[in-house]
Amino acid sequence: MNVEILCVGTEILLGDIVNTNSAFLARELASLGANVFHQSVVGDNPKRLKECLKLAIDKNDLVITTGGLGPTCDDLTKETVAEVFNRKMIKDDNSLNRIKEYFAKSGREMSVNNEKQALIPEGAVTLENNNGTAPGILIEDKNNNKTLIMLPGPPREMERMFKESVAPYISKRTGKTLVSSTVHIFGMGESAVEYKLRDLMNSLTNPTLAPYAKEGEVQLRITAQSDTKENAKSMIQPIIEKIKSIIPNEYIYGIDIGNLQTALVKLLNEKNMKIATAESCTGGLISKRITEVSGSSNVFECGICSYSERIKNKALKVDNNLISKYGVVSEEVAKAMAEGVRKFADSDIGISTTGVAGPTGATDKTPIGCVYVGVSTKNKCYATKLNLSRGKNDERELIRYLASSNALYIALTELKNN
Repeated sequence: MNVEILCVGTEILLGDIVNTNSAFLARELASLGANVFHQSVVGDNPKRLKECLKLAIDKNDLVITTGGLGPTCDDLTKETVAEVFNRKMIKDDNSLNRIKEYFAKSGREMSVNNEKQALIPEGAVTLENNNGTAPGILIEDKNNNKTLIMLPGPPREMERMFKESVAPYISKRTGKTLVSSTVHIFGMGESAVEYKLRDLMNSLTNPTLAPYAKEGEVQLRITAQSDTKENAKSMIQPIIEKIKSIIPNEYIYGIDIGNLQTALVKLLNEKNMKIATAESCTGGLISKRITEVSGSSNVFECGICSYSERIKNKALKVDNNLISKYGVVSEEVAKAMAEGVRKFADSDIGISTTGVAGPTGATDKTPIGCVYVGVSTKNKCYATKLNLSRGKNDERELIRYLASSNALYIALTELKNN
């Protein structure tokens, strides 16, 4: 089954909002064995929308649209689709009753223009919207074996509708399922990973293996197609084991774990241990990433953003003489910060960062991108020096992000080894 995703909305076209709908739909469709051949965005213009719809329907078995199902005058997706399929617009009483119930339950008065959302192309099937008012619509042209599915634009509404109504429909038509598993690698570049795995990647057809580079790390995605999820999963496991035999274990921080902070929180919970952070150049980013993870409240004690020397001394007990002798960006200060926050929080491990994110503050000794990550446990205290500069003028946020990633990875490695 060949599919096109067509997102409708001038606000997307102009970049006023990020189009997360396409990414969600592409992932979900791939997992159902559907081939996404094209993605496009069109503004709220009936003529251009009609042109895009005709092209998409002509080239694909299934077209999925998002947006343009609302009550306002510029929401014209349904009306345009009806023209393309040569169908009349009719009122759907079930949808109208659901819309009225939605407003009644929320204690709001329903305006007359909301009735527009209950109009559908003749012969179409409505899809229940359990997070909003606009129903989705499925319209089939059985003579030409074409299907078009219209979903609402708000991601909260669209995603639930897809999972509840659209996914079962597509699954029946494809008779296939795709399952993917991800190997997470940190500390080895994409080119190095690809070089080591090139022969394996070239030898595979089903499952497939592909590297995806992210900021500071690489993800290896293994994807298998089969008639059931269980069979697909059984095809993936031998490839994971083969990867583990090629890529040194020190670089692999998890399988299907999501990200570094999730891996760290998971391991801290398993070990019943707690962590605290002392951040200078990262400005609280490590704490933010840790507390994004559900379950972090069990393991995260505190984060101190000790940006100034005064706070390093007052809150973390970093000796001013140490700062004067070695400089605030140094191995010695990073160690003292990690030790100070661990003792302050009475945690099992303390992590610190101090460095130069730029574009100012650099010296001959500490250039832009020079960052120290300190680690303190009850048995040891050390610091790792990093050079995170990529030689660009606007890399401040990149350096900060890479510093936080390295800190998370170093903490994770320390926990794994002890």
